[in-house]
This record gives sequence, C-alpha cells and structure tokens, in this order.
Amino acid sequence: LNQILVEMDGFEKETAIIVIAATNRPDILDPALLRPGRFDRRIVLDLPDIKSRESILKIHCRNKPLGKDVDLREIAERTPGFSGADLANLVNEAAILAAKRNKKHINQQEFLEAFEKVLLGPEKKSVVFTDKEKKISAYHEAGHALVAMSLPNAEPVRKVSIVARGMAAGYTLKLPKEDKHIKTKKEFLDELAALLGGYCAEKIVFKDISTGASNDLEVASELARKLVKTYGMSDKLGPVVFGKKEELIFLGKELAEERNYSEKLAELIDEEVIRLIKKAQTQAERILKRKRKTLDKIAKVLLEKETLEKEELAKIVKGSSKRLKRAKKKIKKKVGV
Repeated sequence: LNQILVEMDGFEKETAIIVIAATNRPDILDPALLRPGRFDRRIVLDLPDIKSRESILKIHCRNKPLGKDVDLREIAERTPGFSGADLANLVNEAAILAAKRNKKHINQQEFLEAFEKVLLGPEKKSVVFTDKEKKISAYHEAGHALVAMSLPNAEPVRKVSIVARGMAAGYTLKLPKEDKHIKTKKEFLDELAALLGGYCAEKIVFKDISTGASNDLEVASELARKLVKTYGMSDKLGPVVFGKKEELIFLGKELAEERNYSEKLAELIDEEVIRLIKKAQTQAERILKRKRKTLDKIAKVLLEKETLEKEELAKIVKGSSKRLKRAKKKIKKKVGV
C-alpha cells in the first residue's frame, strides 16, 4: 500500500483514475494512507444476506442439471454466515454426491446433505457407538430440540440427528428464518436454556452427566460472560462494559483483554455469569420435566431413525401436547372442576 501511495503522487485534480486496495487488517493501516485524497473511502464487504446468497447459488448452479424439487431459497435460508466461496463449495459437494449416486440431476436432498457436510464435516460411518452411548446421544439431542421448540425466542429447530459428524456424536440444527443483525436479551436467555437442554436431559433421565455436553457448556459459559461484560445485560451490574479488548476487529479474533475493573467487580461478574447459567438450567429442567413423555418419544424415534426433520419433530411435539390437554380435561371432569 505504501508503494501504491508513492505511485499516486503527482495526480492532477482532473485525472479520472480511481485507486482501489483491499486488506483484511484495516486496524493496522498507517493513518497517512487514510487521509483525504488518498484511501479516504472505506467500503466494508460483509458476508452476503439471504437474497445475495440465493443469487450466488443461482450463479454457481448455472451449468449444473438441477432436479425439479430444488429450492435454492431454502438453501439460502439455511446458510447464514456462508461466504460466496462456501456456497460454491456447497454446490460442488452436492454435485459430487449426485454423481456418486449415479443421478442425472442434483436434487434437494443432495444440497441438504452437502450443507451438513460443509457445516459439520462428513459422516463418521466407521465410528461404532454402543447402545448406551446412542441412548445418551438421543436424549441429549432430544433435550436440545424440545427446550428450543418450547421457548418463544429460541431459533427454530430444522433438524436433529445422532449420526456422528466431525467432532460431534450428534447435532441439533437450529437456524433463524431470516438474517439477524440485532439480538435481544430474551433471545440470548432462551438460547442459553436451549444450549443446556442436552445437559439437563442427561441429568434427568440417567441421573448422571457425560462428556457430550462439554462443548455446550463452553459455549453457554462464554455467552453468559458476554451478556454481563460486553452487552451490559446484567440486572445487577447494569449497562457497563467491563474490560478493554485488543482484537483483530475484521477477523473477529480476540488477542488479549486489559482488565479495567477491580477484584471485587471481577467476583460480582463471576457471580452474575453463574446466576445466568443456573437460571437457564432451571428453565430447561422445568420444561423437560413437564414434557418428559415428549422427550422420551423424540429420543425413541431418534434411536429408530437416527435423523428427524422439523416436520417430523413438529408432529411428535404437537401430538404430545394434544394428548396432555386431553388428559388434563379428563382429570378436571373426575374431580368435578
């Protein structure tokens, strides 16, 4: 960039030339480069939104034979946070899957499987789990799904599976209906409860906990700490940001944190983080205990099918809710209410 700046020297006002440069480290650019008349316009290239993702998918699908059931809008909805390169990779993976199956067209099923492969890694077919491990995994994922589906501000559950992918023995796929740029405190709290759904399900059903919840607990703890320290969403500590961070803003990587608060405040922050986690745990446990039969049903079907799509999940949950209402009506009639 310094070399380009030297070359730029000597341009007249009438010279119709625009000089463009790109960087992924705008935080360390020399201020001399950014003065008026030099690189004085900053254009941030964000990740594509849902409409852009659909358009990008159409471009990469131009020369590929697509089946009649392909819905690129649905794929765009499932891929928030994907870059153009990620979407190109997804389309290529779908084409490879179709070729492996000797198909003449790429169907929606290939796109959905390719999405999971890109997001979570390939299926681990060589990994053999014991019946006990399968049961734990089934109840764990059923717990995540049921808690998320029971909370009004949690992201919709698209799929639940106990098929091992990447580092996970199973997964619950939750994706928003549309791109979100702002999240509320209620949404964060419901997300915390959903994250602890698997841990609580294991505790309720098996009276024990496993290592399967380790990643969930890590994510939940980090989220609770951000609520208190970064987002100012603690009722006790108020709208204050604690800690000055040194980070690569564009890359989203934190390098270090400068503590600008006392030891007493550090203890209060820890207490608030624990309180939020405990509150979320209580909420998740209350839902699972109240809907224990539904939890058992989801886990049972998962053990049989290994994978459940949102439509099948909705039927199980809806059917269980109807049965619960009928049972309550019968009890009321018996006691004369």
